[in-house]
Amino acid sequence: MSPVSLESIPSEILLKIFSYLDAVTLLCTGCVNRHFYHLANDNFIWIRIYSTAFSPKRSNWKVNSAEKTAVSMNSLSVEDKEPGYWKKEYITKQRASVKAALAQVLKPVNPYTGLPVKTKEALRISGLGWVIILKEKNGREYIMEHIDLSVNDSSVTVMWYGKTWPQLATLSTLDLCGVTPVFMDRSKTPSKNGPRWHSLIAKYNLSNITESTMIGWDRLIRIFCLHPGLLVGLWKREEELAFVMANLHFHHLVEKSTLGSATVPYELPPHTPLLDDSPEYGLHGYQLHVDMHSSGIFYLCGTFRNLFTKKGSIENGYVKLVVISFKNNTEHLPLIGKVGLSWRTDIFDGCIKSCSIMDVTLLDEYGKPFWCFSSPVCMRSSGPSDGPNFLGQTYYVDYVDSEGRVHVELVWIKETEEYFIVSLVLYLRVAKINHWFGTTY
Repeated sequence: MSPVSLESIPSEILLKIFSYLDAVTLLCTGCVNRHFYHLANDNFIWIRIYSTAFSPKRSNWKVNSAEKTAVSMNSLSVEDKEPGYWKKEYITKQRASVKAALAQVLKPVNPYTGLPVKTKEALRISGLGWVIILKEKNGREYIMEHIDLSVNDSSVTVMWYGKTWPQLATLSTLDLCGVTPVFMDRSKTPSKNGPRWHSLIAKYNLSNITESTMIGWDRLIRIFCLHPGLLVGLWKREEELAFVMANLHFHHLVEKSTLGSATVPYELPPHTPLLDDSPEYGLHGYQLHVDMHSSGIFYLCGTFRNLFTKKGSIENGYVKLVVISFKNNTEHLPLIGKVGLSWRTDIFDGCIKSCSIMDVTLLDEYGKPFWCFSSPVCMRSSGPSDGPNFLGQTYYVDYVDSEGRVHVELVWIKETEEYFIVSLVLYLRVAKINHWFGTTY
């Protein structure tokens, strides 16, 4: 007797079998082949799942009449809709419930940081992870799950490495996506085996890996920074991928990682301009929290309050906000330890001197996050005529994006073998300020 293949089983019997499956199993079954996919889209099965999950509770004495009504309504709804309609409706409703649950978790805000108090809890209960999708020029894709993850005070650092990287010359883009289970059950540990939702966070053009984006090197690798917050490590010898590191600030991280789609990033809700009660005086009452760290080691962790600047401090489209003044040595701060950015692969590891991750959280006068980022940075030696060289060798750290710039000046004190920050200045784009407050600076 020859064995019976699944393809030989009549569709009616398969549909009967599928009707006993739960939503997760049914979605997975639809991935087996094209025939199963069409059968697993059956509206009669999905409307039953939808009704069971979302129909309002009914009292016992109304069950019979309500069920008859539901059956007649379901028949009409199924006949009028294209295959897969009720599957899409079910998934949409489930995603809406996930969004509502996460919004509730993220609602409490820390008055000192301006960030949600329970971001780490939201990451845990959502089962959130991150993948990179490497796309070749011929259209082929490689999906890589993250290997390492570290949660910092205001950011997450995610690492990918392995032995099976595609050749860099064949690649065109890299997509960074958050991935979560389609169906979230807070009573169970999130599973990576079921259907998952991809939310595009950022797309990177790998042709931008050039000398101009290189920020450091050691004897084995060179590292390149791609905005926003991506670090790419290349083996020096082969000029091939060694690792990828993503640095993600907590601000709107959960929303960006869960509420977008596989092709379209999450769009922040429209900003309503805040009322600036004294626009003639410029910015006042700002608060900055800045970290410099790598692999759980913090070289700087500073909070600066009551920052202000006058309206006249506008130059070349930026408003200058002095955080640490060179003229006031009581404000100067040391960096703790030997600054370096740690990296690892499954074979080697190392540390690139003078590089680190910088996390910046700038709050406005109302305690709302105004400018936030997490990005690799590098200390570079200044020229002989730049900076206060009479104190020691001078270094600087610069960061720039569409919303502003950060400029840090440091001095190496040879006697104590430590760096001191002697100047820290933020340059905020006037366009950002006008958009935020509805002003016309």
